[in-house]
Amino acid sequence: MAKKKKDDKPEPQSVLYYFYTQERWDNWMKTLMEMDFEGDPESDEMPEGLASLDNFTKDLNVSVLKIVKIFQNNGFDSKTALEKMNEVEEIIMGEVPDNELTDIIQGVQMRFLVLFLSCRKYINGEIPSAEIKDLVKSGRDVGDDDPEKALEIAADIGALVLDGGSCCGKYLRGDVDEPIMFDDWLIEVDDMGEAMKTLSKFDEEFGVGI
Repeated sequence: MAKKKKDDKPEPQSVLYYFYTQERWDNWMKTLMEMDFEGDPESDEMPEGLASLDNFTKDLNVSVLKIVKIFQNNGFDSKTALEKMNEVEEIIMGEVPDNELTDIIQGVQMRFLVLFLSCRKYINGEIPSAEIKDLVKSGRDVGDDDPEKALEIAADIGALVLDGGSCCGKYLRGDVDEPIMFDDWLIEVDDMGEAMKTLSKFDEEFGVGI
């Protein structure tokens, strides 16, 4: 279960810390606009655009999950954590400019629906008692027939992962030609778990001049 919170827990005050900024997002957009997403068809190397996109999504994951990490360590109460989450979400899930990146960024936003919903469930203490393997089966059974229900199930899995559960490598399917959206959300939940591992010492540094 998530750690209990004290609503009067003060927010760290030694620095003014921004988890994500519009300037940071805009800089990433400029960088991605200059990237080649097609690559050399005769090369086995990942196109530079796809490699940068991977770094972009990792950066987003870490930025959001820093809020969860501080909440876990009682640096934020639930209200403050959700407020910080809302600030970042407004940037990441905002309107997308109409250019050659539109479809790519909209795909990123679709993927990150499960990140924000998982974090909210976790912070609000809405952590299911179900087994992850059972939830994965339920999500796949729903498929693309009911996207909202599939998202809720994927977010339940995400909340369990934030609470220490293990997912989702063994549940990811590489044997299908067209993965359903639920599979994409599982990939994101897996990335969330990896990002949390990189933040093991973040709270020790928070508020100390970073």
